[in-house]
Amino acid sequence: MEDKQPVYLKDYQSPKFTINKVNLHFELNEDKTIVTSILDIERTKDASKSDSLILDGEDLILKSVQVDGNALSENEYNLTKKSLTILNVPDKFIVETVVEIDPDNNTSLNGLYRSQGNYCTQCEPQGFRRITYYIDRPDVMAKFTTSITSDPKKYPFALSNGNLVGEKTLEDGRRWVMWEDPFLKPSYLFALVAGDFDLLTDKFTTMSGREVDLHVYVEKGFGDQADHAMLSIKHSMKWDEEVYGREYDLDIYMLVAVSDFNMGAMENKGLNIFNTQYVLGVPETATDKDFIAIEEVIGHEYFHNWSGNRVTVRDWFQLSLKEGLTIFRDQSFTADMTNHAVKRIDDVGIIQSAQFAEDAGPSAHPVRPDHYIEMNNFYTLTVYHKGAELIRMMSNLLGPEKFRKAMDLYFNRHDGQAVTTEDFVKAMEDGGDIDLTQFRLWYTQSGTPQLQLSSSYDQTAKTFTLEVLQSCPATPGQKNKQPFHIPLSIALIDPQGCEVPLQLEGEVEQVGNERVLDIKQKHEKFVFVNVNQKPVPSLLRHFSAPVKLDYKYDDKELIFLFKHDSDDYNRWYAGQVYMTKHLMRLTDAAKNGETLSLPSEFIDSIRNALHSRDLDGGLIARAVTLPPMDYLIQLIDEVDVDALSAAYDFMRKDMSDKLHDDFWMQYQYNQEPREYTYSVHGIAQRSLKNVCLNYLLESTNQADVDLAVDQFEKAQHMTDQIGALSALNNIDVSARDKALSDFYEKFQNQPLVVDKWFALQASSSIDGALTQIKGLMDHPDFSIKNPNKVRSLIGSYARFNYKSFHAIDGTGYQFLREQIMVLDDINPQMAARLVGSLTQWHQFDKNRQKMMIGELEIILNKEGLSGDVYELVKQSLEFVK
Repeated sequence: MEDKQPVYLKDYQSPKFTINKVNLHFELNEDKTIVTSILDIERTKDASKSDSLILDGEDLILKSVQVDGNALSENEYNLTKKSLTILNVPDKFIVETVVEIDPDNNTSLNGLYRSQGNYCTQCEPQGFRRITYYIDRPDVMAKFTTSITSDPKKYPFALSNGNLVGEKTLEDGRRWVMWEDPFLKPSYLFALVAGDFDLLTDKFTTMSGREVDLHVYVEKGFGDQADHAMLSIKHSMKWDEEVYGREYDLDIYMLVAVSDFNMGAMENKGLNIFNTQYVLGVPETATDKDFIAIEEVIGHEYFHNWSGNRVTVRDWFQLSLKEGLTIFRDQSFTADMTNHAVKRIDDVGIIQSAQFAEDAGPSAHPVRPDHYIEMNNFYTLTVYHKGAELIRMMSNLLGPEKFRKAMDLYFNRHDGQAVTTEDFVKAMEDGGDIDLTQFRLWYTQSGTPQLQLSSSYDQTAKTFTLEVLQSCPATPGQKNKQPFHIPLSIALIDPQGCEVPLQLEGEVEQVGNERVLDIKQKHEKFVFVNVNQKPVPSLLRHFSAPVKLDYKYDDKELIFLFKHDSDDYNRWYAGQVYMTKHLMRLTDAAKNGETLSLPSEFIDSIRNALHSRDLDGGLIARAVTLPPMDYLIQLIDEVDVDALSAAYDFMRKDMSDKLHDDFWMQYQYNQEPREYTYSVHGIAQRSLKNVCLNYLLESTNQADVDLAVDQFEKAQHMTDQIGALSALNNIDVSARDKALSDFYEKFQNQPLVVDKWFALQASSSIDGALTQIKGLMDHPDFSIKNPNKVRSLIGSYARFNYKSFHAIDGTGYQFLREQIMVLDDINPQMAARLVGSLTQWHQFDKNRQKMMIGELEIILNKEGLSGDVYELVKQSLEFVK
C-alpha cells in the first residue's frame, strides 16, 4: 500500500476560521440518523480573503449545504471522502449542512454508534467528523446547543452536554429535547446518548453552596451495581475542591456506562461516557482491584473538567498536557483514598514493566510527540504515565505550596483556552519561582534516561562520595540526547538501619535525612561529610524520576535495604532487584542445562518479609511477589523465553516448597472473620491471603488444592472467588475444570465477570492453551466486535501467556496476526492495540524474531490496511533495518 504521510508539530498553523456557536439537531430513526448542523463561522484575522472553508468529514452522506440560507450548487463546493470545502465564503457567515449517518453499522465505535441498542458517541480525538462536517481540531472552541428527536418508548433518555433547557412531545408522539452547554469546548468533547437505562440519582453541594444533580445511567438490569460509582463521583468532587480548589460548574453531572467502548472512559463536558468495566461493581461481581479502578477512573474523568475541558489542548501533540496532568491527579486521589505506598508501587510497576519497554522499542516517542500518522496510536503509556511522572517531578521540585499556587495560576490564566505543554511549564515557573529550562527536555526527548552510580566511603575523613553518570540510549529519530534535569532523591542508611543526617561538602550544617540531588550534567559528584559509619545508600527514593538505576548493590546490601529502608517504595524495590538478580542467575543456568537452586539467604529474606510487623498486608503481598515477566524480558538481550520461564517457575515452586508453612500461616491469619468490607485494611488482608494461596498451589498437594476449592465454593465476594480460581487456573487438575464450569454457570449473565472467565483461561499456563482459546472464540458470549471481550481473551493471551504465545512453533504469533487482520476491518483502533505484542520482536531470540517479523510483514501487505495498524507495523519493520 502507499505510504501514509505523517503530520508534524512543526507544521502547526492556527485555524483560518473560528466557530462561535454550534446548533446541532439529531433525528434518531431506526434505519438512519439525520444530523443538521448550523455553524456560526468567522474568518480569523490572520487568514487570507482567498482561503476556502475546509470542514472535516468521514463516512457522511451529504444531503444539503447552505451558506447564509442559500443552498449551494455542486460547483460551489468540493466533496471528498475526508472533507467538504466551501469556496468563496465571506468573513462572517452561517453554514448549514444536513447529513445522513449509519450508527448501526459503525463498528469502529468512533463517532455516533450503537451499544446494546442504545446510541452513544466517542469523539476524541477525531470522531466528531464521523457525525457531521466540522473544523475538527481541538483549538477550535465553540458553544454547543444540541437538540434530539427520538421515540420516547425506545429511548426514554436523550442526553447531551451541558444543562437541559427544553423538552416537549411532538405531534407524531416523538420527543424533542434541547441541551445547552454554556462553556466553550472543542468538538472532541461533544457527547450524545439516547436509550433506555437504569438511573441512579443523588446530589452534591459544592464548596460555594451550589447544589448539583448527579445522574448515573447504566444498562437495564444493572442499576443495583452503580452505588460505588456514585460514591466515587462524590469523593472526586470533594477531593478536587479540597486539594485544587476546583468546583464543578454545571447544574448536572451525568455518567453513562456502555458495554461497547474502545477506551476506559471519556470526559465529555457534563456527560461522561464510560466503559461498564469502570462503573459496575458490587462485592459479588467485582474485586477489590475493580473497586479501586472504578474510583480512580471516575476521578480521572471528573478531574478532566478542569485539566482538559476548561483548559484544553491546542493540538493533539499536546495530549499529555491534559492526560499526564490528569493521571497525576487521579494517582494522588487514589493514594489518598487507599494506601500511598501500595499505590506508588503499583504506578511505578506500570512504568518499569511497560512504559520502559515502549521507550526502548520501535514506537519510542517523546511525551510531547513531534509527528504522527494516526493520532489514536499516541494514547500511550509514555504520554499518559510518563507524562504524569513529569508533573510529579515538577510538583516535588516546587513543593506543595508553590505547586498549588502554580496550578491556580495555570487554571486562571488559561481558563477557556486551548494551550500547550509550554504554557503549563511556564505557569509552573511563574508560580513556583523556578527555572525549568533544562527540565523541558523531558517533553521533547524520547527514551529512558539511565543513571550509573558508584560510591566510596572514607573511614578516616568520615565522607561518603556518590558519583552519578547519566545517559540516554538512541531512539528512532533521536540519536544524541542532551542531559536531563533529574531529581535524585537519596538517603543514607547506617549499619543499625537508621537514616544518617545529610550534609554536603561546603554546607555549614546538616539538612534533614533525605535530600533531592539535582542531576543536570552528564557527570556529577557529591561528597557527604560527617558520616560516621559506612552507610548503604537508598537511591531514587519514591521513584523520584522515571529513570533506570544502575548501582552495584551486593546481595547483603539488598537484603539490608529490603529489611530496613524507611521508604516503602525503595524497600519493595530492593526486594525486586534481589529477586531479579537470582532470576537472571537461574535463567543462565537453565539455558546452560545446569541444576537450578536458590541459596538459603534468599529464602530467609522472603520469610522475613512475609512475617514483617512494620508492613501492612498489601505491602507484604507485593514484597513477596516476583517481578513481572515483561519487566524481566527487558533485562536480557534476545531473551530465551523457555529458559526464563523455567527459572520463573522454579523460583515460585522453590519458594512454595520451602516457605509452605509460612504461606499457610499467613493465609490463615488473614482470613476475614466477618462479611466483606471495602476498606484499606480489608483490601490489604485479602491481597496477602490470595498471594499466599497462589504460592501454596505451586506444590499441587491435594490438601492445598482442597484449600483453594473450599475458598472458591464458600467465597462471599468476587475477590476471594477469583483469588481461588486464579490459584487453580495454572494446575491441570479436575478441580480447575469444575471450578471454571461452576463459575461460568453462576455468572453467565454478568458480562464483566464472563470477561474475567475468558481472561483466566487465556492466560493459563497449562498445556493446550491455544486450542482452548480458539474454542472460546466460538463461545456464544464472545464477540470480536466487543472491545472488552477482545481484551479479555485475545489481549490476555498475547500479553500474559508467555509459554503458549511465544511457543517455538510460532502458532501463537500466527493466531494473533490472524485476529489483528480480522479486527482491522471491524475496529482498527482495537486491532492496533494488539499489534504491540508483535512489535516487541527485538527483545527475543533470533528464531522468534524471524517469525514475529514474518507475521508483521503479512499484516503490512493486507489490502486496505488501516492507518492505525499501518503506522505501528511500519515503524516496527523499519526498526529491523
